[in-house]
Amino acid sequence: MCVTCGCSDDSETKITNLETGEVEHNHYHHTHSLPNGTVITHSHIEASQVHAKIHNTTISLEQDILAKNNLIAAQNRGWFKGRNILALNLMSSPGAGKTTLLTRTINDLKHQLSISVIEGDQETANDAKKIQETGSKVIQINTGTGCHLDASMIDKGLQQLNPPMNSVVMIENVGNLVCPALFDLGENAKVVILSVTEGEDKPIKYPHIFRASDIMILTKIDLLPYVDFDVQKCIEYAKEVNPQIQIFQVSATTGAGLDNLYKWLAEKIINFSTVITA
Repeated sequence: MCVTCGCSDDSETKITNLETGEVEHNHYHHTHSLPNGTVITHSHIEASQVHAKIHNTTISLEQDILAKNNLIAAQNRGWFKGRNILALNLMSSPGAGKTTLLTRTINDLKHQLSISVIEGDQETANDAKKIQETGSKVIQINTGTGCHLDASMIDKGLQQLNPPMNSVVMIENVGNLVCPALFDLGENAKVVILSVTEGEDKPIKYPHIFRASDIMILTKIDLLPYVDFDVQKCIEYAKEVNPQIQIFQVSATTGAGLDNLYKWLAEKIINFSTVITA
């Protein structure tokens, strides 16, 4: 088991190009430094033997794992920058409405903006197929028993996706409010999505992901008359954890609040492009 995130030792990722049907299989690979200075790179399949040899604290091991991820994330960030691509990392618990919001956004903005998608799930290409129906380019990454996307997966996914210059890449992370916040993917902004069906205390129960995010999108507000959810309390909790977080309240079903979200996206694109071209 990975000491950083708890992913199973036999985790294998599968990258599926829905246009070509090509499937690429990859095992997680970690690089560890042993106390004697030996460097070992291994897949999670070999992880139990390697981890048994390592006597350093889990803190130092976690730092080694995240350091490798952050190096690849920096390379991804440079790749995005060189192509003037805005990349957003969408994170939420399962069922919060990421895919529904994403397909609505693509359909609403497809004539104004080129949006490509990297879709992350443990299994199936169900969500990727929904996105493909919008006409958007999409690559499916299945993490197996893995609980998050990492920078290496995004690197490989981008090679398959090949998004156009001057566009937006939406990365829909695996449904999980813990591990995705730990891993930098090279994105320009992290976006946490919370639905009104989940409970207003999520920002203080899972503070790291809200602290790491630039914006919080409160979804399914059309259901507020039918659920016990205190919007103001939720906003207070989110601001308590992250005073700088921007919050949008939307319904992908009715379209309520989406204009404000699209305005934020447009401003983000303009500001990003200005920085790139300056």
